[in-house]
Amino acid sequence: MAIQARAVPRRAAPGDVEKAPLVDTPDNIEAEGDDDNKHARRLTTHFYVHPILLFLIVGGLCLRNFGFPFPSPAPEPLPPFVEDGMKQTLPLRVSVRTVSPRETGAVWLKNATLWTGENDGEEVLYGADVWLDGGVIRRIGKADDMVDLLAASKDYEEVELNGAWVTPGIVDVHSHLAVDASPELKGNSDTNSWKASIQPWLRSLDGFNTHDQAFNLSISGGITTMLVLPGSAGNIGGQAFTFKPRWTKENSPQSMQVEPPFVIEESDSGENQWTRTGAWRHIKHACGENPLRVYGNTRMDSAYDFRRAYTEGAKLKERQDRWCLSPKTQTEPFPSSLEWEVMSDIIRGNVKVNIHCYETVDLQDLVRISNEFQFPIAAFHHAHEAYMVPDLIKQAWGPTPGVAIFANNARYKREAYRGTPYAPKILADAGLRVSMKSDHPVLDSRFLVYEAAQAHAFGLNFSESLSSVTTHSARIMGLGHRIGYVRPGYDADIVVWDSFPLTLGATPKQTYIDGIPQIISPHNFNKPSAAQDISPAGDYDKEAQEAIDSRGDPNLRPKKSSSAIVFEGVQNLYLDGVTAQGEPGRVVVQNGEIACAGKDCVVAEGEYEVVQLNGGSIAPGLITTGSKLGLIEIAQEKVTSDGIAYDPLSGTELLDGLLVHAVDGARFEGKDELMAYQAGVTTGVTSPMTSKFFSGLSYSFSTSASHALAPGAIGNAAAALHLNLDNSGASVSSKIALLRSLLSGGDSLKASDELHDAFKSAAAGDLRLVISTHSADAIATLIRVKREVAPKLKLTIVGGFESWMLAEELAQEKIGVIVAPSRSFPASWDQRRILAGPPITNHTLPSYLASHGVTVGLGITEECDARLTRYDMAWTYASSPNVFSKPDAIALVTTNLQELLGLNDGVQAKADLGFVAYEGDMFSFESRVRAVRAPGADSMDLF
Repeated sequence: MAIQARAVPRRAAPGDVEKAPLVDTPDNIEAEGDDDNKHARRLTTHFYVHPILLFLIVGGLCLRNFGFPFPSPAPEPLPPFVEDGMKQTLPLRVSVRTVSPRETGAVWLKNATLWTGENDGEEVLYGADVWLDGGVIRRIGKADDMVDLLAASKDYEEVELNGAWVTPGIVDVHSHLAVDASPELKGNSDTNSWKASIQPWLRSLDGFNTHDQAFNLSISGGITTMLVLPGSAGNIGGQAFTFKPRWTKENSPQSMQVEPPFVIEESDSGENQWTRTGAWRHIKHACGENPLRVYGNTRMDSAYDFRRAYTEGAKLKERQDRWCLSPKTQTEPFPSSLEWEVMSDIIRGNVKVNIHCYETVDLQDLVRISNEFQFPIAAFHHAHEAYMVPDLIKQAWGPTPGVAIFANNARYKREAYRGTPYAPKILADAGLRVSMKSDHPVLDSRFLVYEAAQAHAFGLNFSESLSSVTTHSARIMGLGHRIGYVRPGYDADIVVWDSFPLTLGATPKQTYIDGIPQIISPHNFNKPSAAQDISPAGDYDKEAQEAIDSRGDPNLRPKKSSSAIVFEGVQNLYLDGVTAQGEPGRVVVQNGEIACAGKDCVVAEGEYEVVQLNGGSIAPGLITTGSKLGLIEIAQEKVTSDGIAYDPLSGTELLDGLLVHAVDGARFEGKDELMAYQAGVTTGVTSPMTSKFFSGLSYSFSTSASHALAPGAIGNAAAALHLNLDNSGASVSSKIALLRSLLSGGDSLKASDELHDAFKSAAAGDLRLVISTHSADAIATLIRVKREVAPKLKLTIVGGFESWMLAEELAQEKIGVIVAPSRSFPASWDQRRILAGPPITNHTLPSYLASHGVTVGLGITEECDARLTRYDMAWTYASSPNVFSKPDAIALVTTNLQELLGLNDGVQAKADLGFVAYEGDMFSFESRVRAVRAPGADSMDLF
């Protein structure tokens, strides 16, 4: 029979992280493993006593207590359905592994700078050796400590690291890799079901696509483990599973799992059977806007649906518990339900519950429900408002949930509107476990460590930042007993880095999964010594507190400005036409213009604001393009945007219509604009919003302006003519036919005079034509059109992931490319042939194009990414210093974009970008903007 007991839950104190021994043993694995073994698995503990054993125990007690013997009849065998039923609620266990079941082999990593994850992430071992064997970490020490292993091993790989940084493999706690597969096709879209809002019976494992092109990309970013979740269309989207993103000999989804909760294994009778292993299970919940948008579930509907589902689970658990009280007397099989059994298992504490939740109201709804049905929450994901209510998170039933968040991705919908880059620091300071995650392919998980680096740059200390993509994520997933640390006995999932992992552009040299190197012939660059140092966390305490005090809506306008400033400690001047007198040292600004540059500049009498830049730089204001910044505030709220532009191409003919001017829908003082301005982005360039062929005329604007009539608000009101050349709507060939006709004069076409005039100007080279496409085939066709129809055409490609295949032809025809976004990802069929960059290829896409003489700019696709423009530029430089000098890299987001977007065409004066003063090296995370002179301004805003 099975006897039930309910243990009293112990709530983990804020920041309570269990310390782990260095070597796994059966005792310490169960005691530590991850702290959830101790705290979360205490919901309902089942003690199983076989009837035979119970009979013997009772008999023994009778003999001892009463002193007389009695006959012991042979026990009757239990029916098979009773035996099976008694296995259904076995307690979870953590297996002790001495070797990986999948791999063998030995690797000796020598002379590493090793971040182990120990000592709350503070431990760094210098000159350490790591021995990997049989898929696990065998030993950490010095060369002398490896003598016996070397002698015992007949075949091993010896790798001299020369002090390179080594960390545990990167763990992504929120991914849709292989269910939202790349490139996206109708045949591989398995992230969501569209049948109902509550479907706990679905499993991401059943849609896991082993042909996802992103596997190798993610591996090249150090990803070694990922929790693959169903999507968030419904409130309960289904069960999630943990995978390693590498192919196995079996090459099946099951063989890629880390700890499968169920496996196909051979029974004693030699037959294959579906068997429960006892490993953690995982499930995805979602609340807020997604279920509303997809199923019409308001928050009240969603809360009811959650409670209804948990009620079904509680009913099933109660029936199961009654059965377990007296299994020998049962005449029916153990109670089960295909639909609700996982809900029962959640209440038993056997399932990690991961909840897509943004706002305070959503967070409290689920906290309330967790207490009502007494189940723990593993983590709240996205959780853009969690930083405002950390004490609410701690009210969840059982141990405090983790919080899995983005570093920057926000404001794309209302519930993400109050996101802040200071959230990781605020949450960690409040004692919560913070994980950075990708939501792949929302963000390419290859660059998950970049999320941690941004968290570090905006205030999170280095140990918490590295832990946020290793130890914290592993423990949230219930895998802290085998991944997330560099410890003997743990999985041999190791990343060797070309620099300190939180530096800008840090890239793996090699990724080991189960001790096997995953990157074939990696392309590595030697980074400077400064990139190897542990970087300091950014000092943003004041800004973080302001985000809290304002309830997520701080005043982003500059609080101070001055028309007379002296900048001291200037090391670099990157402004055209400004020459320093000797060493820069000092720069004097009067009425928005640089009056003097040089250490010997004499400051006239009067009041000057003195700003110390500590070896910093003064550079042009940066340009952002590619998103709809300046036309939209919240992407999923139509009322906050200009709306979709009129498209004169309808059906198969060109109608009398308008040539849309984006400037007429200009919107100012949006959060993303003001945050970009604080980050040194002074100018935005945006074309009308549409996914159709015709977009219209773009405009440039000041990111600091309050309205369209403010001085300097509008730069070029009709900068370039924009088109979209993808395979949606009319065929590409139809669009090209129309383009040919318009460029050749096509007066027979039924079109407005303004539209005809615009294309005539483009054909003559007076108006730049900007066409969005990634496809090499489409780009090749455009090159032919230029050669055959409009040789004078000034043409720019935006997107251009496959443009590297035509680099020589593009250079020959003087066709420029704005790479947007700056790091390629094969999201669609027309983007699949990418140039991935190091460590997979020796060139990035921008560096390859530039090395072939193509004029290159960098762009974005999401409005929130405008504030990261400087980081994109610096990353491109760090990845290809042999191609780009620092002035060349700055040109990628300044003067090159001026040319490629036609900002200086047809205007009397060169476009004014203003200039920006940076404290520290503007090519590093540690640098920050101290002052900005906006376009057309006669004073500088101080930050």
